[in-house]
Amino acid sequence: MEYELIRNIALFASMNDKDLLNIQNSLRETKIKQGDSLFRKGDEGTSLYIVKSGTVKIVLPSAEGNEIIVTIFSKGDYFGEMSLVDEEPRSADAIAMEETELYVLKRSDFLSFLQSNVEAIKSVLSVLSKRLRRTDELLEDTCFLNISARLAKKLIELAEKYGKVDGKTVYVDLGLTQKELGDTIGATRESINKELKSLREKGLVQTEGNKIRILDIEELKRRVY
Repeated sequence: MEYELIRNIALFASMNDKDLLNIQNSLRETKIKQGDSLFRKGDEGTSLYIVKSGTVKIVLPSAEGNEIIVTIFSKGDYFGEMSLVDEEPRSADAIAMEETELYVLKRSDFLSFLQSNVEAIKSVLSVLSKRLRRTDELLEDTCFLNISARLAKKLIELAEKYGKVDGKTVYVDLGLTQKELGDTIGATRESINKELKSLREKGLVQTEGNKIRILDIEELKRRVY
């Protein structure tokens, strides 16, 4: 088990070596294939998940089969804590975007850990607050920004979190399909296809399959702000 990965997770950052070893011994490892779900909306929340490798998308599904991708988690991120705290069912689906390895912490171990660690409680509250603000921002963007601005903003966000920089070029290789990219901003695949074509024609991006190369991130920012 990667000790340094566990130590660098904000939730565990304040722990001493002895307590960190105890929590590490409580973790078990699991692996899921691309497209498999960790849990579905309405499931009982029994565990906290930490991404060891790979990516997981958190999805809000609709009865009509549409979905919104609320966020994407990658190496070092943790999720699933909300149901452990409020004991309510899962509020969204969690689906692997690629083969993903995770650490799993059971509810009883998680709650015991929180009871003895005030800084961890602060970390959980901070994360929950940030995710609530992000949901508010997503709603605001959907209401007040057009698709061009929403897509530009999302590409900037993905570039800042997942991009690999080469000079002025930023490579984003999350394997997001055009439908999935649309699901992150509440737009159709057809709309995303049209907007990406426009960005290519303006020399702002290049695309190859599901890979995106951002050529002028400053101009993208001007399309939002």
